[in-house]
Amino acid sequence: MEKIRVKSGTLRTIGYDEPGQILEIDFQHGGTYRYFGVPKQIYDKLIKSESSYGKYHDRYIKNRYRHEKIA
Repeated sequence: MEKIRVKSGTLRTIGYDEPGQILEIDFQHGGTYRYFGVPKQIYDKLIKSESSYGKYHDRYIKNRYRHEKIA
């Protein structure tokens, strides 16, 4: 999975596996999480939410998709 670095106080990198619908996020203050069953449009909107990646994550991803901490 290729990840892109983002300028955010909360998120460090974001990666997405479209066939598996897996979103992976590395957080600035530690931890890498993998979210399952995330539609491509959610990933696309996250990437486009440059002014507030963290707020988008909190509102549309966190606690909405099954996830696991992988690091």
